[in-house]
Amino acid sequence: MGDAQTVPYDQLLREARERFDLGTDLTVSVEEEFALLDPETLDLVNRFEEVYAAAQATELGVNMAGELIASEVEVKTGKQPSALDALAALPERRAELVALVEPMGLALGSTGAHPWASWKDQRIIDTPHYRRNVEILQWVVRKNNTFGLHVHVGVEGADRAIAALDGVRNYLPELLALSSSSPFAEGVDTGLASARTQIFTRFFPRCGIPDTFGDWQGYEDYVRFLYETGSIDEHTQLWWSLRPHLAFPTVEIRICDAQPDAQEAQSLVALAVALVGRVLRAHDEGEPLVVQPHRLLEENLWRAIRRGLEGGLIDLDRGDVLPARARLERLVEWVRPVAEELGIADTIRIPERGPAERQRARLADGASLAEIYGELIVAEPQGAAR
Repeated sequence: MGDAQTVPYDQLLREARERFDLGTDLTVSVEEEFALLDPETLDLVNRFEEVYAAAQATELGVNMAGELIASEVEVKTGKQPSALDALAALPERRAELVALVEPMGLALGSTGAHPWASWKDQRIIDTPHYRRNVEILQWVVRKNNTFGLHVHVGVEGADRAIAALDGVRNYLPELLALSSSSPFAEGVDTGLASARTQIFTRFFPRCGIPDTFGDWQGYEDYVRFLYETGSIDEHTQLWWSLRPHLAFPTVEIRICDAQPDAQEAQSLVALAVALVGRVLRAHDEGEPLVVQPHRLLEENLWRAIRRGLEGGLIDLDRGDVLPARARLERLVEWVRPVAEELGIADTIRIPERGPAERQRARLADGASLAEIYGELIVAEPQGAAR
């Protein structure tokens, strides 16, 4: 749940830099956004406040937050000292949430968008932060009925955090291709693999792939410009798919669609953490990293939005197009040394077909949207960190 900013931006930026300089590399926190559903109709239901109140009597309470609409709930692993700890916590949090909501007559969905719900039927939760977002964004924020998976990775040093930002952004399309789980929205097959990303990144300002900043001062100058021109009044109004989080000293990867399957969520988390670690190693050891122009990354982002894992992505160093799977396999090999050191290499898997492709295959077999979505309802996970 976003909190309204209560300190002056000068103080915020100064304290954020201090937090990063005292930070720890590769701590991990995962945030998963789930749809609250009527278990019979699978329609979205606006019952977040009830769920949140019930959670306060359980251990899950401190790891739950609201996320814009009352038919959505965010559950966090909490800050974990390692990737392995975060991977173990993820299915545990899912199980705790299922155990909480089932007796309340609720089910959980976890795809990037609900297949048929109308944004007009959703209610914005009543907090100062979200009231302010509605005031600023109006129709734009009301349309954003989407569900994501966010990975916070700790970084020591403010300049190193920006180096991680500048390096990881090159691979956001690959992460999206692997995670795309929202082919259906507003009752139709959108023809996309990630309707969520198209809805969110094309509607919101300061969204999608960020620019490069070079160092903390470059980033701070930009944020200061936004505050001084009245463009933002909270630092979380930078809605990029990858951003430094000023409150947590983390790099937050926000590109991924929510995942129906806990083990595939774990795979994405493991890949994201290993990627940040590999970029930091390259930075620390002076290994050259090409910082790709925004306009070229946008081409790959669109390819990932449109086709997901079954499409092609451009090798921007060579200028040729490879299957998305091949691009991901290269990425996995590049990060493998770090993944092995962290004990998470075996968790990273590239499935034969991604979530969006599997859903669309069921549609081609004659299944209805309700049947497809019903097969993806979140149950108590069997998987744990592997």
